[in-house]
Amino acid sequence: MNKTLSTTLLVAGLLALPLAQAHSPSAHASHSNHHTRAAAEQKDWGIAGDPKKAQRTIEIRMTDDMRFAPKEIQVKLGETVRLVAVNAGKVLHEIVIGTPQELKAHAEMMKKHPGMEHDEPYMAHVDPGKKGDIVWTFNRAGTFEFACLIPGHFEAGMIGRITVK
Repeated sequence: MNKTLSTTLLVAGLLALPLAQAHSPSAHASHSNHHTRAAAEQKDWGIAGDPKKAQRTIEIRMTDDMRFAPKEIQVKLGETVRLVAVNAGKVLHEIVIGTPQELKAHAEMMKKHPGMEHDEPYMAHVDPGKKGDIVWTFNRAGTFEFACLIPGHFEAGMIGRITVK
């Protein structure tokens, strides 16, 4: 192999190393639930809420039988809610809010890249025995979902429904 090609491959490998580490399972598992965003982004299912303006708190339990309790939530249009995800299991779980189409697409991506790191205000990754929270303003009417997108969990039925009226 010529020297230029060898150098190019070495540089490419070194540049890819931080990316590989950022997407490792430990990076996903140790990810923080605190969101420090400069500007909230409007999504089809709402927008990040101000914790000081949360009108109520809803606790959602996550278990290793791949279920949420409760699995259905009713929210008033415009309501800011604090969702407290309690991991009552022995494995990492997460809760991600979105449309059924968004969650399905994200679950497929997670199967291809199971350790991918992501940190959005509409998701919380929760270690066993711990809690995580999402503060969300449901400013769009409709039926949305929350799910655990860790590979295998979504496919096992770890999905819930949010109805906003």
